[in-house]
Amino acid sequence: MVHKTRKGTAAIGGVAALALLLAACGDDGGDDGDSGDDASAGGGGDVDCADFEHYTETYGDLEGTEVTIYSTITPPEDQSHIDSYVGFEECTGVDVVYESSDEFEAQLQVRIQGGNPPDIAYLPQPGLLQTIVRDTGAPVPAPAGVEENVDEYFSPDWKEYGTVDGTFYAAPLGSNVKSFVWYAPSAFEDNGYEIPETWAEMIALSDQIVADGGIPWCQGIASGDATGWPATDFIEDVLLRTAGPDVYDQWYQHEIPFNDPQVVDAVNTAGEILKNPDYVNGGFGDVSSIATTDVNQAGLPILEQQCYMHRAASFYAPNWPEGTEIAEDGDVYAFYLPPIEEEFGDPVLGAGEFTVAFDDRPEVQAFQEYVAGAEWANLKATLGGWVSANTGVDLDNYQDPISRLSAELLQDDDAVFRFDASDLMPGDVGAGSFWTGMVDWITGADTETVLTQIEENWPE
Repeated sequence: MVHKTRKGTAAIGGVAALALLLAACGDDGGDDGDSGDDASAGGGGDVDCADFEHYTETYGDLEGTEVTIYSTITPPEDQSHIDSYVGFEECTGVDVVYESSDEFEAQLQVRIQGGNPPDIAYLPQPGLLQTIVRDTGAPVPAPAGVEENVDEYFSPDWKEYGTVDGTFYAAPLGSNVKSFVWYAPSAFEDNGYEIPETWAEMIALSDQIVADGGIPWCQGIASGDATGWPATDFIEDVLLRTAGPDVYDQWYQHEIPFNDPQVVDAVNTAGEILKNPDYVNGGFGDVSSIATTDVNQAGLPILEQQCYMHRAASFYAPNWPEGTEIAEDGDVYAFYLPPIEEEFGDPVLGAGEFTVAFDDRPEVQAFQEYVAGAEWANLKATLGGWVSANTGVDLDNYQDPISRLSAELLQDDDAVFRFDASDLMPGDVGAGSFWTGMVDWITGADTETVLTQIEENWPE
């Protein structure tokens, strides 16, 4: 699944970028450690281990140790993560074992309850972090080196997302921007369609596509145990545009009920697209097919002009077939999801992962510190299709246009940015009843009934 993940089609991507970066380090790289399969995965370049001396000096001899990672970031998006750990592994002697799952949210809690958590989990929901900390006490507070990196390279808001009851647990990892609509530039050009700059223009464009005999939208919300989450993103993006950021904040903090009339209005506005039989679901079927269409496949009919628009985050990029050019004049690109109410400006919805540890062994803390810093974030950016709110990343290191555009939005002080609300809600709601409620809504349940059921499920 692609929930909260990012890896796009890059000009220099994956292993090739890492090979170039490692080769640039020169031939005087000290002790390379165990080169093994990971070294070959990195293209065989030499690593300058002087860049990693800090970790062994701070945390001691790490040779022969192991750190296990558990994540939502599944193939093919996971490979650039795995590649980015090569230098750390070679120079510290730590074996980083990466595991991912489409059923992460449920299985992580099962593993914690069973006394077998991973060393580190990449959590895509601050709300889930709060639930795990308060219900289990299993997460370990972040060490000083991690906190120092976060204080230096991230805004206070991002640090707050990883803090529970005053204790800092989880550093931000990657970030993403969700307020995008993917389209095929050539299809727009062939049909004389223009990029809409307002919501009204986007609806008018949708009507024009219908009049021309096409189906304007394709969407899918099937994602294993996390089925439903793409619809929650759609609702959140619309709420920011119809009710504004203050109401949005009140909603996820439960200062207003989940079924507040302003939320009902936002869901119904989203339904003008998602539940409109004339608008969806291009390439797949009727409205109800959205519930069974895999999120990874949902935008692909754009390439065949079976649909023309697909609302999805920056991290959708790796799902396009190999060889697909992502550019303004390429096979696919994305435009900003237009505003609705002028008074609320141009809101940006985003999210990200956070690294939480369940063990305080030296090798675990060393790895935590590494991925919280600017050095790793810049390396990861060169691998393509990945974005971070880490201000230590040079924008020139972003290899593809969607990633760079996303990073610019994240670093724009004037942007009205809000984190994914479902990720900030209690886990039972944000990663539970909100997801399932959206499935019920897509398959026929009315808005008020669904939102009331979710409100009744909010924990005391």
